[in-house]
Amino acid sequence: MSLTRTLTLLVTSAVLLIALIAAGWSYVESNHELEELFDAELAQSTRIVQGLIRHLADSQSLEQLSDTLEETLQLPGLGLTEAELESDRDEILPDGAGHKYEKKLAFEVWTPGGSPLLDTLNADDSLGLTPGYTWAESTGYRWRTFTLQDPDTGFWIRAAQREDIREELSQELALGNILPLLLALPLLALAVIAAIQISFRPLRRLEKPVRNMAPERIHPLDDRQAPKEVAGLVQAVNGLLKRLNQALERERRFSADAAHELRTPLTVLRLNLEKACEQNPEQFSELIGAVDRMVHLVEQMLLLSRVDAGTDSMPDIHNLPELLEQSIADIAPLALKKHIEPELDDKTSGNGLVRCHSTLINTLMRTVLANAIQYSPAHTVISIQLVPAGEGYAISVCDQGPGIPSKERERALSRFVRLDQRAGGGAGLGLAIARRIAELHGGQLTLLDRADGHPGLCVHVWLPASSDLIHTPS
Repeated sequence: MSLTRTLTLLVTSAVLLIALIAAGWSYVESNHELEELFDAELAQSTRIVQGLIRHLADSQSLEQLSDTLEETLQLPGLGLTEAELESDRDEILPDGAGHKYEKKLAFEVWTPGGSPLLDTLNADDSLGLTPGYTWAESTGYRWRTFTLQDPDTGFWIRAAQREDIREELSQELALGNILPLLLALPLLALAVIAAIQISFRPLRRLEKPVRNMAPERIHPLDDRQAPKEVAGLVQAVNGLLKRLNQALERERRFSADAAHELRTPLTVLRLNLEKACEQNPEQFSELIGAVDRMVHLVEQMLLLSRVDAGTDSMPDIHNLPELLEQSIADIAPLALKKHIEPELDDKTSGNGLVRCHSTLINTLMRTVLANAIQYSPAHTVISIQLVPAGEGYAISVCDQGPGIPSKERERALSRFVRLDQRAGGGAGLGLAIARRIAELHGGQLTLLDRADGHPGLCVHVWLPASSDLIHTPS
């Protein structure tokens, strides 16, 4: 898992967890505070009724007082059934008669002697009257009640609220408090993700030159773009790149110098063997063949060294069909020797223009064609096709040889690898050099089966039509 993804996941999870804990705590606290508010409102309603009774007790009889309380505190019928009052219809009653939630409130009044004067609750009061808060059951609901006794008149007064209405209102208000926070959570998560992505941009800018760095173009990273937290790491990587570049340079110089120094003694050795072979050809013919293989290896090592080092010249625009025809002409003697016929199928009508180094492309094609001739049986045909492909051109060279198993093809493109030691006298560098040249031009080389299903191998080379990816040393 990437550092960006890990940090995003951890920070986002922590923010969401803390926000959810805060929302839960806010919900619980809001419910508690609203319950306290409802209890205070219940006590206040009871004291309002207490004040009303004090005002009327001296001027009205008990019967008149009972009628007055019923007219004042009991919800008018208005012809509405209980089901209609419980429905989701408009909460405001018609003709300004009140609010249907008034039905969720109830009042009870008793005389000092305990006789009921008003009872809109119809609760079980067999256990007697006790001042303070308690719970009662009535009409299938639980009711929160507050009871007090007026010290002046001796009347007992109780106000009640239905529990489900209290919970409904408290939950709606509590959810209203936390809803903005819940709605802000996705925006907060997006803000965290965006902040982390922006913070890691300098690291992505450092990643790009490392990803595109080639062995022949190793250069230090710009530590001015590095955040302070990774500045030390960038400096360590620069030191490693410097040492790696020095090691590669020493290796290239050694390969080039060794191959160059071997050319002269091998040439002298072959001349001496040719003179000796004139006198005793059977004794020295195999030795001359071994020297020739060594000379070929030295030439390939020198070529590989030059390819790895790149080229200082700028690429030019060349006609790819002409380069391909020249390469076929160059290997014609080798093909005639084995009675092999190269057949070119040019689908570009001779107008395939590419920006390249013609010498390197010619070397690539000669290497691929020579490899096909080497492993093809005599009196066979090598099919060569050039077609437009995407933003470039594809060259396919198909032989009728034994082919290469799919699991061995990547290894066959490695350096100094020969899958069949009995065939030819190469050193296993040809295809590796060809692929390296293709890569230097922004192309690629792959090994495929023949499309017609016959035995053999197809070397597929793709080159861009206008290659801006050609690597030249800085």
